[in-house]
Order: sequence, then C-alpha cells, then structure tokens
Amino acid sequence: MPGAQANVAMETPARYLGQLVKHFAHKLPTTLAGDNTAGHIAFPMGPCDLSVRGETLHMRVEAATPEDCAQLQDIVARHLLRFAFRSPPEIAWT
Repeated sequence: MPGAQANVAMETPARYLGQLVKHFAHKLPTTLAGDNTAGHIAFPMGPCDLSVRGETLHMRVEAATPEDCAQLQDIVARHLLRFAFRSPPEIAWT
C-alpha cells in the first residue's frame, strides 16, 4: 500500500492537528486524542494519521494507489497551509 509521511516543524503543532481533525469531522470518520497529540482521519481513499512530537506535526497517509496517495498528500497539505497561513510551514512528503 503506497504511503507517505511528513514531519512539519511548527510552533503549536497540537493546535493545527486539532484543527485538521475537527475540520474533516463534519464529513468523515475521525478520532482525536483529548490533548490534541494524536488524531486519525478516515478519507475514502485511505487513512491519515497525525501525531505531535515536540514542536513537530507528524503526518502519515496511505492509499491503495500512488495516485490516491498523492491526492491525500495534496488535501492534507492544502488544509494545513490554509490553517497556518500566518506562518506557513514547509511540508515535504517522503
């Protein structure tokens, strides 16, 4: 199963993790730890797992095809950049 991950340095990663999960919770199944240090979004094409590690937001996506994986990366990155517009982080998927 194709997958990708990104470690994004941010001042308040838990805040943005919470925003991402809550944003998608209106349309998709999600889970969020009470302290905003871990979350999961069940996209139709595959899961996105999020966690906070110090000053870093760790994001991991998986999908059945490389195309779906690329689409998930784009969706998650675009939303994170929209939420963090005051100080846009660098997002590099590997």
